[in-house]
Amino acid sequence: MAEFPGFDVLLGRLAERRGLCVGDLSRLSAVPEDELGAVLDGAAPVPSLLRRLAPVFQLKAEDLFVIADVALPREMTPLDPDAGTAVASLARHAVRLPQDQRDQLRRIAQSLPQERRTKPVPEPRPYLRYPPGPGGLLMRLLANRNLGWSAAAKTFLPLTGRYWSPSTYGQAGHGCVGLTPDLLADYAIVLGIRAGDLAVLTGVDLREGTASPTEAVVDVTGLIWDVRRLTRDQVRQLSDSAKSCVERGPTDRPASPGRRLPATHEPC
Repeated sequence: MAEFPGFDVLLGRLAERRGLCVGDLSRLSAVPEDELGAVLDGAAPVPSLLRRLAPVFQLKAEDLFVIADVALPREMTPLDPDAGTAVASLARHAVRLPQDQRDQLRRIAQSLPQERRTKPVPEPRPYLRYPPGPGGLLMRLLANRNLGWSAAAKTFLPLTGRYWSPSTYGQAGHGCVGLTPDLLADYAIVLGIRAGDLAVLTGVDLREGTASPTEAVVDVTGLIWDVRRLTRDQVRQLSDSAKSCVERGPTDRPASPGRRLPATHEPC
């Protein structure tokens, strides 16, 4: 198996896909050309460079850190490693909401206070430590959204309409299952990253006519990002609220939201 390329190659691929030369990257990112040239020649990127480059490629800075294999600063890591199941439940219910309720749900998520981290960032469990490779990169990007194997399977189904077993994601991450065009397209949808970008990063060609995500799915992938630094209980409250909106429909309002978010925070 060919060695997975370093960030110098991956950065070059992203730039080439957009038709950008070093001068263009320097101008758009306000990073000196010599610093960019050094990275393209194999030097390790510094965090400030990654933060400036991310908007040029319309990527989250946290994702570019993962692509560059640079450890996320403490303030950029997901807050609660146990939130994955709640994230999957939130996605399942939110994708069924009408546009106005999805918008309101996102506003609520963005307004919730982020609790201070009280414990060190935990090391990933051994089976969640992936070797260098295209599958490992994709799984680390999912982990950036609190999605492990099981949570990924539960999230992919409502957002892509296709079910892959949890073990498929684990095996893909460890290089035991090859990435197919369909699987790569599904990752692109859930990650909210352009499929063409993932194709050049992983070296997997997409099928012609790969479908774009619906507006509802785009909203939900944004919501998944919105909650990455909330606690499991906060995400669960959002999920409960979204579920109740789905169950009672657009006009049937209950008298009390119970343990869910306060009535002023109900998206429906």
